[in-house]
Amino acid sequence: MLLMVSTASLNAQQPLEILKTSCAGCHSGPKPAARLQLDTPEHILAGGQTGDALVPGNAASSAIITRISSTDKATRMPPFGNGLTADQIAILRDWVDKGAPELPKPETVAKVQKHWAYMKPVEANPPVVKGPSRNAIDQFLLARLESQGLTFQNEANRETLVRRLSLDLIGLPPTPSEVAQFLNDSRPDAYDRLVDRLLASPHYGERWARPWLDLARYADTNGYEKDEKRTMWKYRDWVIDAINRDLPYDQFTIEQIAGDLLPNATTAQKIATGFHRNTMLNEEGGVDKDESYFEVMVDRVNTTSVVWLGSTMGCTQCHNHKYDPFTQKDYYSMMAFFSHAAKTPKDYGDTSVKWMEPQLELATATQEEKRKELRAKIDALDLKLKTSTPELESEQTAWERQTIESRKDWRALDALKGSALNGAKLSVEPDGTIQASGDNPREETYTIEGKLPKGRFSGLRIEALPDPSLPRGGPGRDVYGNFIVTDVRVEVASGAKPVEWSRQLSDDGRVGGRQVWSVDASREDVRVPRQMVLVAKAPMGVDGLIRITIRQNSDFTGQSLGRFRITATGADDPSAIVKVRAKLWPILTSTARTDEQKKELAAYFRTIAPSLAASRKELTETRSQLDKLGIVTALVMGEAAGTVPNCDNIRTRGGFASKAAEVCADVPAFIAPWPSDLPRNRLGLAKWLASRDNPLTARVAINRKWEQFFGRGLVETAEDFGSQGERPTHPELLDWLAVEFMNRGWSMKALDRLIVTSAAYRQSSSVTPEMLKVDPYNKLISRGARFRLEAEMIRDTTLAAAGLLNPAIGGPSVFPYQPDGVWDVPYSSDKWIESKGGDRYRRGLYTFARRSAMYPSMINFDATSREVCTVRRIRTNTPLQALTVLNDPAFFEAAQSLAKRVATEGGTTPNAKLDYAYRLVTSRAPQSGELDRMLSWLSNESKYFQAHAKEAAKIAGPESKDAVTDASWTMLANVLLNLDEAMTRH
Repeated sequence: MLLMVSTASLNAQQPLEILKTSCAGCHSGPKPAARLQLDTPEHILAGGQTGDALVPGNAASSAIITRISSTDKATRMPPFGNGLTADQIAILRDWVDKGAPELPKPETVAKVQKHWAYMKPVEANPPVVKGPSRNAIDQFLLARLESQGLTFQNEANRETLVRRLSLDLIGLPPTPSEVAQFLNDSRPDAYDRLVDRLLASPHYGERWARPWLDLARYADTNGYEKDEKRTMWKYRDWVIDAINRDLPYDQFTIEQIAGDLLPNATTAQKIATGFHRNTMLNEEGGVDKDESYFEVMVDRVNTTSVVWLGSTMGCTQCHNHKYDPFTQKDYYSMMAFFSHAAKTPKDYGDTSVKWMEPQLELATATQEEKRKELRAKIDALDLKLKTSTPELESEQTAWERQTIESRKDWRALDALKGSALNGAKLSVEPDGTIQASGDNPREETYTIEGKLPKGRFSGLRIEALPDPSLPRGGPGRDVYGNFIVTDVRVEVASGAKPVEWSRQLSDDGRVGGRQVWSVDASREDVRVPRQMVLVAKAPMGVDGLIRITIRQNSDFTGQSLGRFRITATGADDPSAIVKVRAKLWPILTSTARTDEQKKELAAYFRTIAPSLAASRKELTETRSQLDKLGIVTALVMGEAAGTVPNCDNIRTRGGFASKAAEVCADVPAFIAPWPSDLPRNRLGLAKWLASRDNPLTARVAINRKWEQFFGRGLVETAEDFGSQGERPTHPELLDWLAVEFMNRGWSMKALDRLIVTSAAYRQSSSVTPEMLKVDPYNKLISRGARFRLEAEMIRDTTLAAAGLLNPAIGGPSVFPYQPDGVWDVPYSSDKWIESKGGDRYRRGLYTFARRSAMYPSMINFDATSREVCTVRRIRTNTPLQALTVLNDPAFFEAAQSLAKRVATEGGTTPNAKLDYAYRLVTSRAPQSGELDRMLSWLSNESKYFQAHAKEAAKIAGPESKDAVTDASWTMLANVLLNLDEAMTRH
């Protein structure tokens, strides 16, 4: 907290007093900002996590002087108020240049060590250890264990190892035959051969794409409000393919951040940039397009920093980081790398305009040929519909005359009177208009009565009229001048049956649904009258009295009509009056149109001209044919044309509209300096991230890998390598692995092989009391890691055991069974249409991911909504999870299938079948006690179903020839699939 002193006491101030009074509020205590303490002379010289803060005798090289004298509010210290006065700064600068005599000798002060994560990793020599080791990983781990009086557990048995390896490397359990093959392989390198086979499997890419998609916040919808569908699966398939072909991690990084900027970028490299197109898109009406896009860039900065730097840069959107050296300037300088992205405005019609980024079309050769043909036809039809001809001009002149004349068909009501149900007051003006005033409740009902002369009645018109006395000029009463009409009821005689309408139309097209009529006046450049027409199903005679009841029920604030007029007609076509958009009426009735107005009116007429109806229909059909080609698309990044520097503005307190100083593309220099040969664009940023000089990238990637294999990272806070994160349990091992990763060409498969061939990985997960006492959470890796499988893997292993799994790789997302109602979300009519055939049994990776309604069984097992980047999934253990596996129809279907599989493949005796079922589910043979319990369970179930034949028939299914037996085995399979061992990686 900044505490300023008065000018009167300035002369009495000493340099140490200035520092203590103005800076020690943040730079003192047990957790000083940037680990820099400025409250005592010793602390001042000790420096902080970025090095020396004060160099006696050299003010120009002292970070304190640089920061307090900065004119950039994003880097100036103190960050609050107006900073130090010029006199205070002069005192401190002069004091430092004179050697800061009050401070102790520099050589007598212990310096604050630079934070470990910001120093380049050093490949230390593996320590000498007593216990057996297979590679350097073991030596680093054993050295720590032996210092605690522990050593590795014995190697796990082969059944455990083959299951563990298969789940870890391809995310699927081994088949019984694969287990038997490994058990019977007596070659010395049998384990290495197994590792190599699994690394070469095409399912390897699927398994490792899963955690990456959490980082990439991959989903199949836009998020927010309507949460509309998007086509993103090509990016997901690119990730799978890149991992399968072991694309080096540095190149994996570069292509996702800036593949489009590479020389002669391939289609695949452009698809890779979908990483940053996974951001959510806010399509809600009324959202400012620039503010919405700012949120997209915020997400890109936050995600980039977490994924590659393991840093919480998101804090600096609003202020300098409290504990790490990141500044607000760093944040917006990073954002500037994304500020020159290609985007175009898209008009959402009656809602708003949004920024849209590029979409890549991926047509096959056949599709491309047909597309060219259809596009040529579309272009020709477009040209015809946009070209004026003398015949069209003559037709338009006639239409204008008829439309203007149609206004004469409408008759005003006489003897008008109006009332409101819930507090508003209605007054009738001499010209027949009705003005609302007084209370403006959320729900209001107007009742209008009047008389019409006898005659034909075919339609009613309500005109909403602008008025200066209404908010923003009306015509509605809400703060924006809008209104909502939810029901209109008309009676042509007291107590008569209400008039039935065949159509309800408005001059802006917004009629239908829950709201009969709504107007967003804020979308119009000028306030103009708006009209709605109700067309009677059949014309009728009018006998004087007519009563109109207008209900206006808003979900939010009072949104009632403010000024309006009601008229009636007996015309053959009452809708003629609303066949012109509201904003075109002033042009239509003008006698002195500008050239621009003439063009606008002519363009509109061509959309309704009867002579062009056939061409419009043909254009619609041709466009439909183009859509039906099914050309796959991919959302990709692009760079705007031109060479405008990538710059952006710092936002005060992170607010979009609070622009401050302009900053240009740059990176936090304390991490690694910017190479002079890199361009200041996304490609330069990507190469900086993937540089060997960056101390974080390799460490962060290694740590996430370690977490997947051992349940927690060497740094448990995988998302935060900063001063508030956990320190590494084995810092020398982390550094050694990071350097080794880079030395091996950033090969992810080489890294995986190194880890899984270690003795540490191959340990049994058995635990002794001594281990629990010294290493309760297995942070020292004193035993094999044991933890629950992730959500998608639980589904996959269940389907695999049941013999249902469809092993197809890639392609569009699928829709397996899902309970009804999950997709009943507001503002969207999308339905979950269950996939047919084998698509119902695809791996969980391919299940359609809707951000507002994620697949429920996976959410129960802690899958994420993919709204933002997620580095670590939580692991919970709840009754709901057990109930999901026991009762979810998809899992119960798997139990039925497992029972059938055992019946046909498991042998002839109950013991053989039980043995086979156990091997399918757990990858091992059951022990004698387990076998006895299962036989007893099976017997009890059989007795139960003999007494409950209807239940047996329901569980066994209509195709069963022996319902009691099949139902009994199904229930046994159901229990086996719910075993802790079936859902645990150990």
